[in-house]
Amino acid sequence: MNELLEKLSLAVESGKINKMSPYPPAMKGLDGADELCQQALEAGIKPDVILNDALIPGMGRIGKKFSDGKAFVPEMLIAAKAMSAALKHIKPFFTSGEVKRKGVFVIGTVMGDLHDIGKNLVAMMIEGSGWEVVDLGVDVKPEKFLEAINQHPDCVIGLSALLTTTMVNMEVIVKQIRAHYPDNKILVGGAPLSHDFCKKIGATFYSADPQGAVEFLERSVA
Repeated sequence: MNELLEKLSLAVESGKINKMSPYPPAMKGLDGADELCQQALEAGIKPDVILNDALIPGMGRIGKKFSDGKAFVPEMLIAAKAMSAALKHIKPFFTSGEVKRKGVFVIGTVMGDLHDIGKNLVAMMIEGSGWEVVDLGVDVKPEKFLEAINQHPDCVIGLSALLTTTMVNMEVIVKQIRAHYPDNKILVGGAPLSHDFCKKIGATFYSADPQGAVEFLERSVA
């Protein structure tokens, strides 16, 4: 049973989506995250054990490699796809309540900014760590964030910006959120940002990479 979980965890870390997937070449023809997750459930392994002992550790390892400069965006994206292939088997158990979500994370790229690769990576990593993710997309106005927070009162909010010209919009959005929901945690990220900017605009935390965002959320529910 443990061997099956180890294989699944490695498939996620390596980006082996399913048996038909040619990547990575060293695992060609082997079962991927899709098949292995199904096999684990059929073997009677509880879905929360699969999530916590295989899927989350696999994403955690590739996230750490990315933070350390030992993996890059393509590897992260393919690992996230493998994670998604496994999660589709687990999601019905979230709905039924058999597996508990750690919380709700609302994320969007701020108004005026159409970049989404960084946002998508963070969303995939956080979903893979056991959170429900509400992805508002790109060019998101303050009202849309406020509406999402109203629907999920205890959520953590993630704001992404890639352009220096849209950093000012991030500040506007943070101020509006703070005016209506002063206690919600706000996580900010994006290439031009810094810890100082995060503090200046009144956000809770700045992360330079997806793994940092995951670790922050883990601490917030500890």
